[in-house]
Amino acid sequence: MSANQSPVGQQQTATYDSAFMKAARREPVPHTPVWFMRQAGRSLPEYHKAREGIGMLDSCTRPELVAEITLQPVRRHGVDAAVYFSDIVVPLKAIGIDLDIKPGVGPVVEKPIRTRADLDRLRDLTPEDVSYVTEAIGLLTAELGSTPLIGFAGAPFTLASYLIEGGPSRTYENAKAIMYGDPELWADILDRLADITAVFLKVQIEAGASAVQLFDSWAGALAPADYRRSVLPASAKVLKAVEGYGVPRIHFGVGTGELLQLMGEAGADVVGVDYRVALDEAARRVGPGKALQGNLDPTVLFAPTEAVEAKTDEVLEAAKGLEGHIFNLGHGVMPSTDPDSLTRLVEYVHTRTAR
Repeated sequence: MSANQSPVGQQQTATYDSAFMKAARREPVPHTPVWFMRQAGRSLPEYHKAREGIGMLDSCTRPELVAEITLQPVRRHGVDAAVYFSDIVVPLKAIGIDLDIKPGVGPVVEKPIRTRADLDRLRDLTPEDVSYVTEAIGLLTAELGSTPLIGFAGAPFTLASYLIEGGPSRTYENAKAIMYGDPELWADILDRLADITAVFLKVQIEAGASAVQLFDSWAGALAPADYRRSVLPASAKVLKAVEGYGVPRIHFGVGTGELLQLMGEAGADVVGVDYRVALDEAARRVGPGKALQGNLDPTVLFAPTEAVEAKTDEVLEAAKGLEGHIFNLGHGVMPSTDPDSLTRLVEYVHTRTAR
């Protein structure tokens, strides 16, 4: 079933005619829909209050807290979609990988995965491993009504990078050493991660998520030939695994201007574009048959309102000829962003694009 057909499930049906879902299906919309990556948390004082004294990974396993944080930006900003509050390493933690998210650093893996013997640590993920996700999404869909909920997961390459490097990296030398030097082991690692990721997305969709986004945050570190040969098959496996649900599938990476066509080929219905490539150029690279999402530079929000509106107009002008457009930032909301600037941005886009 494609994203253009009526999706299955009562919860998804309630959101079917929303501006976000229409744009994802490349249908006419009453206004350009808006949501922000990392809108759940980060810049909101109510988020920091809700999470006070609670670690990030612990927060992700508390359904009522997850629901509250997910709903906060919907209430405050009037965005057209909620995004599930979680982290891309949650399914890895759920299968027993010893990791933690350290403030100011990010995910840190106690024992990196670098040998074939380490593969056994990447066991299958089961819905029972993440039952708190099902519970949280049940709470959310009851509250959100016709507002879509976007589920998400990290793509196999980005998860592999964290697992192999042991934490964030700027060079990915250990991951690339395996990718180039032991392609069979590399393929097996990514294949296992693809299966884990697919289950994680299926759990979210079956619980009521209206769309999903696959984040390949670090894919921009790859040359197109390496992406096509060593990464695309695993991402395509994930996106194919959830195709039958009929929910829009968004695929996003950072610094992926050279990979946009390939990321579309992986099976996305919507291709996320970071702020480095104008949307009209991105559409040329991606080709027909895909909606685009993006792509205001997040740092623009630190400028005066007039400058934010001028840069927003540039994005909207570049998006005029697109088959479908979902307005977003070209990466996530930065922690020190003024929440009021986000609220004003949502209202501005809605007003400027009202049909």
